[in-house]
Amino acid sequence: MFLTCLSIFLARIVDVSISTFRTMMMVKRKSLIIPILAFLEAFIWFMVVRKALNTDVDSILIPICYSLGYMTGTVIGGFLSRKLVKIVNSIEVVTTRNNYKLIDYLREQDYGVMVIELKDNLNQEKDLLIVDVKSRLTKEVIMDIKRIAPEAFIVVKDTELVYNGYIK
Repeated sequence: MFLTCLSIFLARIVDVSISTFRTMMMVKRKSLIIPILAFLEAFIWFMVVRKALNTDVDSILIPICYSLGYMTGTVIGGFLSRKLVKIVNSIEVVTTRNNYKLIDYLREQDYGVMVIELKDNLNQEKDLLIVDVKSRLTKEVIMDIKRIAPEAFIVVKDTELVYNGYIK
């Protein structure tokens, strides 16, 4: 029974990790690998379910191992997705006009910063800063912006494609 539970647990880790990674690839529109991942996911899932349902052992440990494998696979799949799928966030910051303290700081930190002059709905002059960063740096950049310009209006967007620009 130990080997049955272990094999179910490990197979669920693999198939759920593949499922989580496949979902991330679908969101990022990486279409070539998606059908292969879907096939592997379904094949492993079928084999695990068949093994779990066709065992002579009537123990609560089998569904527990099945569920623990699912849980662990979700964690591992999420980790792999964050590491393997390159996600770029576009941070848009509306701040006071010529906020050189913030602009200079971001540039000193080696972030590419685009500055666009604008007027808000009260006709006040503002600047729109656009900073594209790898997703793992997004929280850090936002904390820096809030520290330097606490009044800033900040919007973070997933960026689908980036051509030519500078991304840290």
